[in-house]
Amino acid sequence: MQPLTALRAHPRRPTLRRDPAPSKWAYRLQRWMLTPYVRLFLRTGLPTLVLVGGVGIWFSHEPNRLALIAQLTHLRQEFEARPEFRVSLARVEGASPELAEAVRARLALPLPMSSFDIDLVAARERIEALDAVQRADLRVRSGGVLQVTITEREPVAIWRNEAGLTLVDKEGHRVAGLRSRADRSDLPLVAGEGADRAMPEALALFDAAGPLLQRIRGLVRVGERRWDLVLDRDQRVLLPETNPVQALERLLALDHAQDIMNRDVLTVDLRSDHRPTLRLTPNALAELRRAQGIETVENEL
Repeated sequence: MQPLTALRAHPRRPTLRRDPAPSKWAYRLQRWMLTPYVRLFLRTGLPTLVLVGGVGIWFSHEPNRLALIAQLTHLRQEFEARPEFRVSLARVEGASPELAEAVRARLALPLPMSSFDIDLVAARERIEALDAVQRADLRVRSGGVLQVTITEREPVAIWRNEAGLTLVDKEGHRVAGLRSRADRSDLPLVAGEGADRAMPEALALFDAAGPLLQRIRGLVRVGERRWDLVLDRDQRVLLPETNPVQALERLLALDHAQDIMNRDVLTVDLRSDHRPTLRLTPNALAELRRAQGIETVENEL
């Protein structure tokens, strides 16, 4: 049976409506996430840090590092050993046969070998250390050819010193040794200490010699500061320390006017700018004294 008195219904509690506005911290978080730098960090920076950290942890173990190095070394060796990188022939151009053999000996390369194993800079320095080589260019050509292009020094004079005869170029650099003067009679001769260092001035004197060129036996460096021009018939021209070419040109003008170099003259001293000084042969000196009325007195035993 139901009770006579009906149960009173409990009054309903009013339901609270949820406020759609975010909380204070949620609002700040949303604003922070909308910052461009934060979004860039989450999209790029954070994955990068994770990747770098993982790689760093992997490399921190020594067996992993050794295995990776061994694998990279093996791959490099296989790549360098490919046939298209193998050099089998060294070709020397621009050099005489004797110099070409010397260049090949200086290369000292155990061909065939990989082009990656050839130190072109060191090979060029070894070749340019040869006296007869002025410049060397090395290039690896297709077909496994190492091309060596040589610029050879041209000898322009023979230098006589205490060590013997030496061929020198226009800068005074040694080209090669020489056994006999007759082997290169086409080249002029210079002698004396320091003559090689003054080779440009010597060549200028040879060029300015003009009609005396055929009579020149050589140039002698005196005191490493000036030249003596040695001619045939034991004649010698003493040139000044400064402007020797101009002094020689004045002598040629004087010889053209008075023909003094075809007379009995032993020495022409041009070291004075004012006038040349002549030294005559004994016979010419005696003839000159007789012409001047000066008799030489000889004591007879």
